[in-house]
Amino acid sequence: MVDLLQSWRFWALLSAGFAALTAILAKVGVTGVDSDVATFVRTVVILFLTGAIVVAAGQTQALGQLPGRSALFLVLSGLATGASWLCYFRALSLGDAGRVAPIDKLSVVLVAIFGVVILGERLSGMNWLGVMLIGVGAVLVAYR
Repeated sequence: MVDLLQSWRFWALLSAGFAALTAILAKVGVTGVDSDVATFVRTVVILFLTGAIVVAAGQTQALGQLPGRSALFLVLSGLATGASWLCYFRALSLGDAGRVAPIDKLSVVLVAIFGVVILGERLSGMNWLGVMLIGVGAVLVAYR
């Protein structure tokens, strides 16, 4: 069990499952509600949940020990997350969850490209084939 909890694959699969559930729950929740208000409610819930986890784990002192560079990039990441959520909820309010979510998952393709261009990561030919298939698959699922 300890090995499983240390596996990035385990946590990535859980993330995918929760992301799928998020799309369905958000689509129901955004019905008849302004998408920006829905995003705000979701954000408050996440703030309280993660705050409770930090407090329960006794990690509050770590907040004051964040290196400046890390803090800057975490703030920028938070701004990007907020923008993503605002756009995602707007898309869900206008379209079907089954078509919005695959387009949103084109982020996988963009992460691969940004990882290579910005972070200097390397992908094999097989990796690029997978990235291409994800992109094509997302477009085909969203196509009516």
